[in-house]
Amino acid sequence: MAGRFGRPRGSPPRQPTGQDPGLVARFARGAHSVAGQVFALQAVIVLLLIAAAALALLLQARYDSERDARNRSLAAAASFAQAPGLPAALAAPDPTAVLQPLAEAARKASGVDFVAVMTTDGIRYTDSRPELIGERASGDLSRAAGGEGFTEMFRGEPSDAVRAVVPVRNADGQVIGLVSTGIEVGNVSETVEGQLPLLLGAAAGALLLGTAGAALVSRRLRRQTRGLGAAEMARINEHHEAVLHAVREGVLIISADHRLLLANDEARRLLALPADAEQRHVSELGLDPGTEALLLSGRIATDEVHLAGDRLLAVNVRPTKPYRGHPSGSVMTLRDSTELAALSGRAEVARERLQMLYEAGVRIGTTLDVARTAEELTEVAVPRFADFVTVELLEPVLRGEDPALAAGVQTEMRRTAVSGVRGDQPLQPVGDVIRFEVPTAPMAAALDAGRAVLAADLNAAMGWRAQDERGTREALDYGLHSLISVPLQARGVVLGMANFWRADTPEAFDEEDLSFAEELGARAAVSIDNARRYTREHATAVTLQQSLLPRVLPEQNAVEAAFRYLPAKAGVGGDWFDVIPLAGARVALIVGDVVGHGVHAAATMGRLRTAVHNFSTLDMAPDELLGHLDELIDRIDQNESGAAGSGHGGDGSAEPAGITGATCLYAVYDPVSGRCTMASAGHPGPALVWPDGRVEFPEVPVGLPLGVGGMPFEAVELLLPESTRLALFTDGLLEDRDRDFDTGCAMLGEVLGRPGRRTPDEECADVLAALLFPSPSDDIALLIADTRRLEADRIAEWEVPPDPAAVSRVRGASAAKLAEWGLDEVAFTAELILSELVTNAIRYGNTPIRVRMLLDRSLICEVSDASSTSPHLRYAATTDEGGRGLFLVAQYADRWGTRYTERGKVIWAELPLTAAAEPPGPAPDLDALEDLAW
Repeated sequence: MAGRFGRPRGSPPRQPTGQDPGLVARFARGAHSVAGQVFALQAVIVLLLIAAAALALLLQARYDSERDARNRSLAAAASFAQAPGLPAALAAPDPTAVLQPLAEAARKASGVDFVAVMTTDGIRYTDSRPELIGERASGDLSRAAGGEGFTEMFRGEPSDAVRAVVPVRNADGQVIGLVSTGIEVGNVSETVEGQLPLLLGAAAGALLLGTAGAALVSRRLRRQTRGLGAAEMARINEHHEAVLHAVREGVLIISADHRLLLANDEARRLLALPADAEQRHVSELGLDPGTEALLLSGRIATDEVHLAGDRLLAVNVRPTKPYRGHPSGSVMTLRDSTELAALSGRAEVARERLQMLYEAGVRIGTTLDVARTAEELTEVAVPRFADFVTVELLEPVLRGEDPALAAGVQTEMRRTAVSGVRGDQPLQPVGDVIRFEVPTAPMAAALDAGRAVLAADLNAAMGWRAQDERGTREALDYGLHSLISVPLQARGVVLGMANFWRADTPEAFDEEDLSFAEELGARAAVSIDNARRYTREHATAVTLQQSLLPRVLPEQNAVEAAFRYLPAKAGVGGDWFDVIPLAGARVALIVGDVVGHGVHAAATMGRLRTAVHNFSTLDMAPDELLGHLDELIDRIDQNESGAAGSGHGGDGSAEPAGITGATCLYAVYDPVSGRCTMASAGHPGPALVWPDGRVEFPEVPVGLPLGVGGMPFEAVELLLPESTRLALFTDGLLEDRDRDFDTGCAMLGEVLGRPGRRTPDEECADVLAALLFPSPSDDIALLIADTRRLEADRIAEWEVPPDPAAVSRVRGASAAKLAEWGLDEVAFTAELILSELVTNAIRYGNTPIRVRMLLDRSLICEVSDASSTSPHLRYAATTDEGGRGLFLVAQYADRWGTRYTERGKVIWAELPLTAAAEPPGPAPDLDALEDLAW
């Protein structure tokens, strides 16, 4: 804690200021420092200058006083000599009595010390001292007597004075007297001494200001020099010079106007600067254009490489700080990096090669297309490694076949890809067959050795020149001079050949290039083999897909339909479509999609399509059919999962390959009523184009995908006018990586809504032209159908009362209608079938009972009742009285079946429109058949 007077307790007492050793030391250092010496020198100079100035001012004051005394004396003498009446007074008997008062008055008025009027001989008539009147004046007065006035510094009796003597002339101009005036020297000195205090005060002020200025300069200099002495400054300068000229790094200091201020020895050596380079403009130093432009630009640079003759210089440029408003210059340092650049160049080449190998792994094999993979190899190597690259592959590889089967034909390949720095190359184009028949040619030698072969100088490659003398001559004239041939091998099997050529690059390939080309070819060969294997699998899947999809649509009159199916470029998927004719002139339109790609997806699609065909024969409603299909798929998935888990057909570790993830849209169109009933299992609904051109996407309840299981499906029914267009599609048509589903729907609506009626096939082409992706990632299935209506005059319907006697009336009415339709040839068969169906409906069915005949591509006979009991075909025993009716229907009809409705069933039979071969045996009696039972 501090004491009463601020000094901490226990601290040693302070020493008097005059005895402070630190202050003494600072004064001692200050006296010997450059700043102290400069201060002392400036103080002495200021003192001498002020003393000289004071002396000069004093002498000047004395001179000015004497000059003023001369002028005043001369003026007073001339004025008195020219006073009127003076000549007359001199001629008076007593000139003294007349002139003495006048002279005294003039003396006092002019401020001189004496005014004397004299004869030409110098005898005084008047004087300020009366005792001198009558005495002769001292000095030489001859000039005045001769008529010339003058001034002089008179020294003598009675006193030293500044005297002026002027002649007095009469009217004739004769000198009749003299006038002498003057100021004593003592009075002149008093004038100067009166100015001396001011002069000394000014000198003292100047001395004070000069000393203060010197102190300020010394203080600033001390700050800049850190208080160093002259010897230390000299030593620092010597060190600076030694470092500047001994360091192995060039230093240039450039002024703001781009002139060289300083260059050390290393800079002169590296840049070959002349001896008088300092103060020259940068453009006059003979520098490399890049270095000169850098210095003139004034920009900052860090380790930029510039040429200087045969040297590579690492250049750094930094600006200097502006000084007192002056613009900044720049400092450039130079370092010879020629050897480092050579090492760096080799390291950069190695780094570039590693980068190319990395890019090869990323860019080669992106599409799983054999030809495209070969093109990617050429694109990676040109132009960073070779000027031209060609790739030839075996024909089986291009087809996706196993290249091992191509043994013995490796001397003949198909050129698959060519890339180069110029388009006018002389090499054979893509598609040509390339033969390697000369064993000593680089290509044949590489295939024979199974490794890359280098032909550093093609002029000396006689085997290559012998292979095609004309073609090789064109290649040499073009400039091709170096070649590396690399066999493309995977799993020990040759797939093709890659050739790397140089033409524009002057350097030939070397052994390091050979190793790199071999590594690049090995990586590309793996990708080509993967693409080949994928091509084989893709071709297998496409073949399977095409075999499972309908090649032509079945004949039917309900709709006019067209389709398009495009497999994905990256792999065949499980999209499918179908058109299935149904009973009653109806038709089923189906599109579906199995998640996944490849053979399994295609096979799954075939299984689903078969299942849909089987279920459609039962004439189920769309929602009911999807429910059965979902149950079937779930059962298949369970069976396959169990088989995979127990190891049946595998090693027990394989994952189950189920069908879960399939979607389906099932629609049934009836041309009689114009009603279209549809249901969806996770599939987008159709697009409708109404006859007026309006496009609509109807709301279809979308159920869960097939195989997810458990939830019922919901159907929707639409009434469609004739010529309504339905467009059923899979999502691969609308969406992809760059387009979402809603955008695709909008585009599809625009295409379908274009004015002008087009056929379904033309519409399919227009849709694909507008919506098809350049490289679709999913299958595309498109089915477009225009609805038709069955004319009313081709439909006949009757209400049948539950009376056996009504059978004959129905038979007669049907015969008349058939005659109207011109179907007399099939009238008997139709009457037979209708008799059996109506009789059994009356006996075993429930009312109401209706009969309907439809004239379509065949004659369709339908009998409906409100009973849900289904008849079964059986063979009656010889003792049975009934049971033969349905058997007869099956014998005489092309097809027959039963479909269930919401309020009963419909039994139908189809007959050809022309007479067919009748069953063997005599024709039955139609009236007797009415008594037969089912």
